[in-house]
Amino acid sequence: MGRRRSAVAAAALAVLVAGSAAAQDLRLPVLVPLTGFVALEGTSQRNGALLAAGQLRDVTLRPEVLDTAATPEAAVTAWERAMGGVLPPATVGPILGTQMLALLPLAQERGVPLLTISGTARLGELGNPWFFRFFPSDATVKVAHARYVVEKLGAKRPAVIYQSTAYGQSGREQLARTFADLKTPPVLEESIAPTVNDLSPAILRAKNANADVIVLHLHAASTVLAVRQARQLLPDVPIVAGSAMHQPAAAALLEPAELKGVCAETAASPISATSGPMKAFLEAHVIYHSTRLNKYFQNMYEFSVCDAYLGTYSLF
Repeated sequence: MGRRRSAVAAAALAVLVAGSAAAQDLRLPVLVPLTGFVALEGTSQRNGALLAAGQLRDVTLRPEVLDTAATPEAAVTAWERAMGGVLPPATVGPILGTQMLALLPLAQERGVPLLTISGTARLGELGNPWFFRFFPSDATVKVAHARYVVEKLGAKRPAVIYQSTAYGQSGREQLARTFADLKTPPVLEESIAPTVNDLSPAILRAKNANADVIVLHLHAASTVLAVRQARQLLPDVPIVAGSAMHQPAAAALLEPAELKGVCAETAASPISATSGPMKAFLEAHVIYHSTRLNKYFQNMYEFSVCDAYLGTYSLF
């Protein structure tokens, strides 16, 4: 599968460099959670696909956005709708790991490439040749997350608060493994359901455990709540959050004082661009969507462009 992916990537690059694609009209189903507890992340995905479609010149890309809400069943329903009629060259899958786990067998059954930015490590371990990830998995980013806590902050007593979803469990497993390798076992590991709207009990348990850093691996809504309540109960304890916290839409829900001592793990920081093509991309995003850029948007943009060119050349 590695050779296959390398060949596809190389061919995509050759197509982009050549720039000689005949104009074609391609349908691209975009299955993303626009409602539910991952709506912030899903909206960024959708916006990235729409901007990519508007900027392509050699290919007419028609994104068909379908809401997968927050359940595997809703994702499967959206998939079946997307597969009606002529099969698309590829489909964009949701960020939510449980939904991707439900869709992967369907993608393999149909022979349709399924692209995602979900970080759930399990997805890449299934050996599905129709799975393509445009984002590093938890097996990569959580190593950096834990190492930053120990090696940069010098923390000795981390408290880990993670989501009870497949995404949260995936991250928690890698964090625990890396903290063990670093001989810095967490003083607390707390699982939080996405429906929980009061995280103060978990924060208080971290306080009672004498934690010297709060490590978050939560979806955006839970991350915002955890930061807000941690700043009330543990104002001087640093918080190292997961990628959800880097989203401007998530940060905007917090007061500047609540963000003091808070940092976030992220695979890329397009909003930090100050020059060159990335700055132009950032400005285009702001004009198009009147919002600030984050990596979910960037990754979605990149693989929507890639899908358009690959679909044109029938490389899948």
